[in-house]
Amino acid sequence: MSSPRRSDHPIDPLFLERWSPRAFDGAEVPDSDLMSMFEAARWAPSAFNSQPWHFLYAKNGDADWERFLSLLIPFNRGWAQTASVLVFIVSDTLPFTERHSGEPAPSTTHSFDAGAAWVSLALQATRMGYHAHGMSGLEYELAPAALGLPERYHLNAACVIGKLGDPAQLDEKQRGREFPSDRKPLADFVHRGGFPA
Repeated sequence: MSSPRRSDHPIDPLFLERWSPRAFDGAEVPDSDLMSMFEAARWAPSAFNSQPWHFLYAKNGDADWERFLSLLIPFNRGWAQTASVLVFIVSDTLPFTERHSGEPAPSTTHSFDAGAAWVSLALQATRMGYHAHGMSGLEYELAPAALGLPERYHLNAACVIGKLGDPAQLDEKQRGREFPSDRKPLADFVHRGGFPA
């Protein structure tokens, strides 16, 4: 697939092909395809190989679908309802074990590591002809209890997965944004020698 995006330096086209649409067709994602995406996430790097991520998901039409959908803010719920899969991305804040006491120990990078797993999933989805749209517009106060999260687990974000749908199903404002967005230039966020004064 060709992307209208252009990078300033040579990169794999997969990075330009990945984008976050809001119009999905709601078609069934076979379990084998979904597990391939989770398999890609499985191989993400993490601090001391702790692999603190967890993915809680429901498929459109499942008994859990409406409950999962209700944990998004209304704006996201409005377009995400046409996706095929809704995933909550969670990380264990205590993935390590203290050497002497055997007690659980914290990780300062649990969310960073879960982010690496998320992008692995998103890139695999793109490679397979799907799209994954990550979002932070969640009911963060309600979702942990609704998902049954133990206290040590942190809800980072959610994503939906599916095939592209007809942008006509979106409202006018959303339709106007239904294309791959550009990015800041490297000079805005790459700083040699320290943070700029």
